[in-house]
Amino acid sequence: MTEIQTFTEKIINNIEKVIVGKRNSVELAVISLLCQGHLLIEDVPGVGKTVLARSLAKSLGCDFSRIQFTPDMLPSDVTGVSIYNQVSMQFEFRPGPIMAQIVLSDEINRATPKTQAALLEAMEEHQITVDGVTHALPRPFMVLATQNPIEYEGTFPLPEAQLDRFLLRLTLGYPEINDEINILERQQFQHPVNDLRQVAPADELIKAQEAVKSIYVAPPVKRYIVELTHQTRQHVDVYLGASPRGSLALFRTGQARAAIQGRDFVLPDDIKALVKPALSHRVILGPAARLRDLSGEQVLDEILSRVPVPGGDLKASA
Repeated sequence: MTEIQTFTEKIINNIEKVIVGKRNSVELAVISLLCQGHLLIEDVPGVGKTVLARSLAKSLGCDFSRIQFTPDMLPSDVTGVSIYNQVSMQFEFRPGPIMAQIVLSDEINRATPKTQAALLEAMEEHQITVDGVTHALPRPFMVLATQNPIEYEGTFPLPEAQLDRFLLRLTLGYPEINDEINILERQQFQHPVNDLRQVAPADELIKAQEAVKSIYVAPPVKRYIVELTHQTRQHVDVYLGASPRGSLALFRTGQARAAIQGRDFVLPDDIKALVKPALSHRVILGPAARLRDLSGEQVLDEILSRVPVPGGDLKASA
């Protein structure tokens, strides 16, 4: 798996020329890309959510599209529309911004539920249907959605079904003091993202996405994954636990994390590191837990401390 490690290291190092001091968040974004999944970035404005998406696209030479969601946006503003051509006397499809390889859905929770639903088919089936005609999306395809967790006025919270479509959820957070000084110095004359160069072709990414699927996951690790998700369904403070899609998310991202670290097998530490990004947005707390200001991350910490970690030889047998 050294080829995948080398490939992802080039991308991560390139993105870190722009995103300073957030290696773990950058790695999670690359893991999501390797798993052909989608990423939800929930954080306050100005911490680099948009820049992360642009840097990822430029590093791979992928088509990049940005959709600024607003309450008056229509589904056709996302997917595209069929327009009648008077010359050819036929309807022609004019693709919307979703027809790109890496799509930034900025402030996704500002759109109405009907417009949010326009993304569901694209994210799950990698296709869109306009006027009864299905259009395949390009490969690779990834949606990076952002939302502001502080400002709730004029927003429409994402329903559970749509949250479940996101492979991972992460927060960038504020930078450390020295990192923020570094940001000031780097942006004194122009933004470093403007000088970012492609370091790997998109075709190589597609090969890596297929290769990641062959990473070995031992039966005890599979059981560990399922035990963790089962505990979310049985926890007293949880109204709705993680679905089997949550187990699959842990399984796939564990494979990708192992590959990034140059291993051809998954360790329990890979799963533990990914439990919060993969499951926190899939765990819906009950009213009593919300009154106690309990968070999904705290529930997952308790579950992690409760479920026994598998040991022994977890490598693939020769």
